[in-house]
Amino acid sequence: MNPSEMEDGKKAQTSQTLVRGLEVIEAVAQDPLSISDIARKTGITYATAHRIVSVLVQRSYLRNDPTRGYGLGSKLLELGFQAHHQVNLTRIAHPFLEQLAQATLDTVHLARIEDKSVIYLDKISNRRSVEISSRIGGRKPLITTGIGKALLLDESEATWATVYERDAAFLRKPLSKAKWLATMRKYAQGGYAFDLGEDEPPIRCVAAPVRDGSRKIIAAISVSSTLDYMDPDRMQSLVPIVKNIAEQISIELGMQT
Repeated sequence: MNPSEMEDGKKAQTSQTLVRGLEVIEAVAQDPLSISDIARKTGITYATAHRIVSVLVQRSYLRNDPTRGYGLGSKLLELGFQAHHQVNLTRIAHPFLEQLAQATLDTVHLARIEDKSVIYLDKISNRRSVEISSRIGGRKPLITTGIGKALLLDESEATWATVYERDAAFLRKPLSKAKWLATMRKYAQGGYAFDLGEDEPPIRCVAAPVRDGSRKIIAAISVSSTLDYMDPDRMQSLVPIVKNIAEQISIELGMQT
């Protein structure tokens, strides 16, 4: 067997294991089952069922109730809640984003953190002849975007330093760690963040965080345009407007004022 065939075989085996793991999860979705019952219901051997169940329990996808058997674990509940929350977040936020886009005529975004990056959940394009390179589902480094900085406002200086060390190479303009930390302290105190061309030199952005019922930052919104429409005075004038819309979304998500 040549190396290519060996690699294909490994991929097929991995895919089969994944499918079997999903079948095990689906088998116990309604009621907890013993390993014997899981094996019988899925059509896999007892040894295979035991091996898969053990891994799923270790990762909290399943839990073992000594009196009832294996059922869904806390990780699945967490992921289910997050998926539901994400759908609700975009649905709830969209009318407010439309309101902000109409008031400013600029591009408006909703984003959150995923895998140490910004991921865009929603975008309303501007009414000007300005092209913003972002897209729904697209990702950008946290350090280069206003919305990324807004997502980090509640983090510690140690976390900000880690972000700098990891992502500083993405900055279009040189920036020392000391300057980055000082900038983040200023933004955290004001409850907003700017993009001053760190991602794309002609682009400017004003962003603010969105919070849930526990006041945790779960997303952020931003208004973006070019220098032609976003001079420093206008950026400052947009800060209370963007913060107000972010607060309205947060209140809809359960944040108490």
